[in-house]
Amino acid sequence: MKIFVAGHKGLVGNSILKRLYQSRKKYEIITKDRSELDLTDYAQVFNFFYKEKPDWVFLAAAKVGGICANMTYPVEFLLDNLRIQNNVIEASFRHDVAKLMFFGSSCIYPRQCPQPIKEEYLLSSELEPTNEFYAIAKISGIKLCKAYNREYGANFISVMPTNLYGINDNYHPQNAHVIPMLIRRFHEAKENKLKDVVVWGTGKPMREFLFADDLADACIFLMENYLVAEMGELINIGTGEDCTILALAELIKEIVGYQGKIVLDATKPDGTPRKLLDVNKINLLGWKASTLLKDGLAVTYTDFLINPLLRK
Repeated sequence: MKIFVAGHKGLVGNSILKRLYQSRKKYEIITKDRSELDLTDYAQVFNFFYKEKPDWVFLAAAKVGGICANMTYPVEFLLDNLRIQNNVIEASFRHDVAKLMFFGSSCIYPRQCPQPIKEEYLLSSELEPTNEFYAIAKISGIKLCKAYNREYGANFISVMPTNLYGINDNYHPQNAHVIPMLIRRFHEAKENKLKDVVVWGTGKPMREFLFADDLADACIFLMENYLVAEMGELINIGTGEDCTILALAELIKEIVGYQGKIVLDATKPDGTPRKLLDVNKINLLGWKASTLLKDGLAVTYTDFLINPLLRK
């Protein structure tokens, strides 16, 4: 079995890579740095697939970021993601990839979804404005996989993970997602003896968080057991539990050991009011998340402390 993990240095790809290496099964795993393979370049991607001919593809490469990054760089979030996914998905079909997994995100569901969010709610109403360009790109990838499945009988799976965190996360001071952003802010506030830490928004939005290693386990489970022809292209991956942003901030504050105050900046956007995935489909298949949020956050903070490169 020859497996290409696209985006192996990111949070998702790194976790999948680690789980594949830990597996008892013998896989030939292919990875390429951006300097070796530019996934936005059509010719490079097709030449790579022609030479390597992988059996499975995990398409975890993408331009991602939090609310600030999405609002600041809408062109890049739309075009970069379209180029990457179009090239890899088309090349996978042209070079007879047996299974491909495409990664969407819970944030591409409509802003005012009934909760918990079922797979069929996609495109049922308007998108969340703060990340609509990223969402449109990802929805296009899901629909492209569906089109190849319908027209050519491909076996391309689209998964919708909830909000992720974990080892090797991105802690960029402006572009990070909420958990790494808060870990960095509380840690720096502790180190610099600051009296308070500012958290964007009202603190009221509800979010679900999944440890990236749990996601990797789910993805390998699905690649081994999931048949698109029988079960459909789209499947949610999450914990089925959520909390407020304020409760999350208080938990991270406790884990970091920060003694100051949390200040909510209600002038900043909240984003979608609530995002909780309906995970009945994957649970019925036999998979459930196993890492508690507090335990996963403790592991993540330890990784942040022991890896100084994450703080650059």
